Amino acid sequence: MTTTKLNGNLVGTAPRLKPNFTHDCDLVYGKEEWLTPPTIIEAFGPFDLDPCAPVTRPWETATNHFTILDDGLARPWQGFVWCNPPYGPKTRDWLAKCAAYNNCLALVFARTDTHWFQNHVWPHATSLFFIKGRLSFYHVGGEKGGTAGAPSVLIAYGALADQRLRENKIIAGHYLQNQPTPFNGLRPTNQNNLESRQTQNQNHNYDNN
Repeated sequence: MTTTKLNGNLVGTAPRLKPNFTHDCDLVYGKEEWLTPPTIIEAFGPFDLDPCAPVTRPWETATNHFTILDDGLARPWQGFVWCNPPYGPKTRDWLAKCAAYNNCLALVFARTDTHWFQNHVWPHATSLFFIKGRLSFYHVGGEKGGTAGAPSVLIAYGALADQRLRENKIIAGHYLQNQPTPFNGLRPTNQNNLESRQTQNQNHNYDNN
């Protein structure tokens, strides 16, 4: 705990906590790498392409890889894609491409309140898998890092990715089938359901008379 003097009195302030999870980051070149735990790749792979793979890889995440040197965000994608994007301002751009491509599995923090989650996950994802607990990511040298500062979620875009989530028997968590909502986050009303509810309400009113 640190203290400061205010009007002659010592006032305590909360201690600064050192985060237990860091990642390899070079903001000058936009490099921000959190390496996928190998158990995730084993559980949900194989994958044809990892468009945001590290330059130096302690293990392979897909058959083909794009690194920061290739600019995988700008390159065309092929096959079934694994996407563990750089965590930061560019996350939304990667998820936007995942949604448009619609044949990939993405791993991000489960920050459902963010704009990028509201804009690029809920309206487009086929399903989600909220991982139990918190993951430990890896450094580019292959060393296991500390526990992540937030829970993680796997996002399926497309039928194949959804199938991998449903068939998973290795990673603990909760599977959620999503209902894409292209209308500004509002689910379109099913007319049959609406008429059914109206009839039920009318019958309920008759019973009370």
